Amino acid sequence: MLVVGLAVVIAGCTQEVQQPTQGHGNHGKVVDVDENGATNVNLEVMKQLIYQTPAGSLSETEKDGIIYMREEEKLARDVYKTLYDKWGLKIFANIADSEQTHMETVKLLIEKYNLEDPAENKGIGEFSNSELQDLYNELVAEGSKSVEDALKVGAMIEEIDILDLKKHISETDKEDIKLVYENVMKGSRNHLRAFTSTLSKYGVAYEPQYLSKEEYEKIVSSPIERGSV
Repeated sequence: MLVVGLAVVIAGCTQEVQQPTQGHGNHGKVVDVDENGATNVNLEVMKQLIYQTPAGSLSETEKDGIIYMREEEKLARDVYKTLYDKWGLKIFANIADSEQTHMETVKLLIEKYNLEDPAENKGIGEFSNSELQDLYNELVAEGSKSVEDALKVGAMIEEIDILDLKKHISETDKEDIKLVYENVMKGSRNHLRAFTSTLSKYGVAYEPQYLSKEEYEKIVSSPIERGSV
């Protein structure tokens, strides 16, 4: 779905979660958000919450979703690191750091459920999933054309991430998995806001490529999200 969607572009759940006790992490916050929207998951607090939920038996769909999201978050991090090296825009460095925490958050589920980590021993731009490998190559090529194209690639990645996370949330009844996906998706919405806001400073009005116009407008017209889901 990702590769096909990108080719077209180039060619033409909220759930309340109890806060951890005070004294853990950043005053019990599950995510830390800077003034520009870069959203880091607080791994200490997230791990505490994940392990408060007993481990259930996972379906193959749930396992596949966790493994896929581990590499999809890596794809975001790797593309942003590569585009930062190309263009030197601080937004890419900041959000790449945030994506690292998203990767590590999904890894907490891999460790809890004793799954094989597809990102283990993989360098920047290296993926176990061949579709994500192809997508990385295409995104970097597209984002290397200009600064504006690079920022558009950032926004597209966050759109894709939101849709995939929503899909995987709909496929699980496990509260710990939903907790991870919902907080990572909050970061994706914040990062979409950050990329589109930066594009506007270049005089570019971003048009959504994957989200519906209605959902996109709802996200970018609302404030940066903070704290826990």
